[in-house]
Amino acid sequence: MTVKPTSFEPALPPALFEQDQTNPYLAKAIELREIFALDAAERDQQGGRPSDEIRRLKESDLVNLLIPTEFGGEGQPYSTALRIVREFAKVDGSLAHLFGYHFSPIQNAVTSGSDERSAAILRRSAEGRWFWGNTTNSFSKSLFGRKVEGGVLLNGDRPFASGSHVADYLMVAWEDEKTNARNVAYIPANRAGITIADDWDGIGQRQTGSGRVFYKDVTVRDDEILLERPKDPSALLIPQQQQSVLLNVFVGSAQGALIAAREYTVTTSRPWIYSGVERHSDDPWIKRQYGELWTKVQAATALADRAASAMDSAYAKGAALTAQERGATAIAVACANVLAGKVALEVTSEIFEVMGARSAVRPLGFDRFWRNVRIHTLHNPAEYKTRNVGAWFLTGDYPEPGIFQ
Repeated sequence: MTVKPTSFEPALPPALFEQDQTNPYLAKAIELREIFALDAAERDQQGGRPSDEIRRLKESDLVNLLIPTEFGGEGQPYSTALRIVREFAKVDGSLAHLFGYHFSPIQNAVTSGSDERSAAILRRSAEGRWFWGNTTNSFSKSLFGRKVEGGVLLNGDRPFASGSHVADYLMVAWEDEKTNARNVAYIPANRAGITIADDWDGIGQRQTGSGRVFYKDVTVRDDEILLERPKDPSALLIPQQQQSVLLNVFVGSAQGALIAAREYTVTTSRPWIYSGVERHSDDPWIKRQYGELWTKVQAATALADRAASAMDSAYAKGAALTAQERGATAIAVACANVLAGKVALEVTSEIFEVMGARSAVRPLGFDRFWRNVRIHTLHNPAEYKTRNVGAWFLTGDYPEPGIFQ
């Protein structure tokens, strides 16, 4: 016979979704996650710039995680960065997004081979603990460059410039005003003529600074413009890198939402009047729904781990990566992304059903999980990733390398 306690004192929750804390980088990320959690809901409602949080990231040296040791960095595999993205997303999707996207310019430099310009920027970034933002939106043809002596003058703007509002350096892309050829450079965020509007007002990812950056006669020196990259498969991994960040924001958000909902359910939720139980957590309906949510998140996490391993393997091959291996990596990432987005949307919405009406108030901030996931999933429709996977399954053909695949 089971004896029910006369007062409710919930046991400490298990280490749900916790990662290997013997890894010093993950251990540091978990420490920072707990600090970020203290005011995550409040900062989400305020929007703006997470300046203190970015300062902590820079002081931790996590910003140098993927820079090779020969350039002064930590030389860690890409999967470590993705797992840290996941940790941050458990409490703060914006910081997870910023941290993951910070590595786009760095990985671009890392995979550029022996290019001395890329090597120099990696050394300087590691030494200065730079935090990176981007103004490289591929869809908007709104920033143009005019060749002048010694460089290029930029005029126009770029939208969706995530991280620009807290960046030390920017990766910027523009079209040549005569040839329409696309060019890329690394420049300081405080370069004369740059105005970071910080006008992002989305329903989610409130602190990512994903608004507009304006350029007025901004000088880009010739030695800041990146050389044209070789067209080998390893140079075509940028879409998988970005998609990997997205999917780990999804997974981390789903994990964080489920952890937060569990805590609320066992400490605060009240049983429904017709349930016949004294504790909400004893309701068979609640048990069944949590069981389904847990199972879904476990599945999404497993695919995310597999995709991260595929990325590590692809990067490890370097210039020896074949087109077939690149294609297999793209499929692994696409599968994980599709499931992660779907599960995250379901979990972040359904937690309210198991927590109850009192949980749906703004001060508690549970809604931020859904809002962050909802807006993030719109970056890359799951429909087209699913079609790519289906086409590969039926024909064996990998998706043609492109902006998002």
